[in-house]
Amino acid sequence: MTVVRYKVLSLLIALVVGPATNARTWMLHADKGSLKATIDRAAPGDTIVISGTVLEGTVVVAKPLVLLGGHEAVIDGGAEGDVLDVTADDVTVRGIHIRNPRHSDLDDLAGIKVRSCRGVVIMGNTFHRCFFAMHLSGVRDAVVAGNTVIGDPDDLDHMANGIHLWKCSNATIQNNAIRHHRDGIYFEFVTDSRIVHNTAVHNQRYGLHFMFSHRDVYEDNHFEDNGAGVAVMYSKVITMRRNTFRANRGASAYGLLLKEINDGRIEGNRFTDNTTGIMVDGCNRVRVENNMFGLNGWALRLFANAFACTLTGNVFSGNTFDVSTNGSLEHNTLVGNYWDRYTGYDLDRDGHGDVPHRPLGFFTLLVERMPYAMVFSRSLFVSLLDRAERLIPSLSPGSMKDDEPLMRPPNKIACGGRAGWSTLVPIGLHASCARWHRDPTCHG
Repeated sequence: MTVVRYKVLSLLIALVVGPATNARTWMLHADKGSLKATIDRAAPGDTIVISGTVLEGTVVVAKPLVLLGGHEAVIDGGAEGDVLDVTADDVTVRGIHIRNPRHSDLDDLAGIKVRSCRGVVIMGNTFHRCFFAMHLSGVRDAVVAGNTVIGDPDDLDHMANGIHLWKCSNATIQNNAIRHHRDGIYFEFVTDSRIVHNTAVHNQRYGLHFMFSHRDVYEDNHFEDNGAGVAVMYSKVITMRRNTFRANRGASAYGLLLKEINDGRIEGNRFTDNTTGIMVDGCNRVRVENNMFGLNGWALRLFANAFACTLTGNVFSGNTFDVSTNGSLEHNTLVGNYWDRYTGYDLDRDGHGDVPHRPLGFFTLLVERMPYAMVFSRSLFVSLLDRAERLIPSLSPGSMKDDEPLMRPPNKIACGGRAGWSTLVPIGLHASCARWHRDPTCHG
């Protein structure tokens, strides 16, 4: 059995460090040696296989090394500072349970802190009740993949962010699961990076929060039951595809908040059971295409300071309000969407309604100006006023109409390619009778 374990471990090391070199492998058991001393003795490019629980305070890694988790590998910071402090290029930390950095409101202390280097790989680790789980600053070409990050649900007021990047470039954040932190993933001044296949749930503030971060791609992520959803601010050239935004509820909660975004693409996402699906505030040239909006309070709140935004190919079904605005929307395009409230006809059978659909009703505009009017939402009088406004528009902006509404939802929309996803297709004609089923064409 010992020989088999040794061969398996040797194979894992080979996978991590690549082809055979002159690099040495150090086998460290925490009861019989010191990690700090082993790092001091190791040469650049060496691998240290750790077993047992390391209790040595902050461990500094200032040379290119591979730290690989062996049997029950734990590095415990003892609440003294950071657990691992990485300052060298090409460091890999893999398969280790990392816990117990010091919590501080003055210092950004983390399970793994990475500073001013490149090529760091943080993969397959578990972070438990860390202040910051991972804190990267001034880092290029980092890979953060396959980690499990669990904060403290009983002390969220004293938790920082799960994965935090500041002034980084060309990072890959992939297949991580983050919960019970302040923000699940936080980007600031991060460029040319990818966030893919991550799950952020039950975080106190945002599942994802990024500012001043340009040319980044966010695909196939799942954001659910976070305090305020996802916030995207002061950034340009962003792409968000096939993400799920679900059950982000509260007076100031959104599935997705877009604040002063230029040149963005929001494609193939699912927004379900949020207080607000998307809030668009001060954005220019944002294209919202082929998304599913189902069972939200407000599906889309498009503020009047948005310019040259396009909404097309989306499905709106089962929402209390499909679209809301706080003014005139003369410079935006709304065309070719499916609306479950549309009552028009298609005499030429081209798949598009022959009369425009006006998603803004009298009551929608009234609630935008007087939120307390919501108490009348189920009254017959309000329903009559809404119907009158759609027949003879007097308050809604003239441009806020879909001249080519779809008669049927697209066959395949918001279909994610990951386990646990399914496409939701509305089969009711109105919000009061909307039901959902799994699309058999989706193999997510």
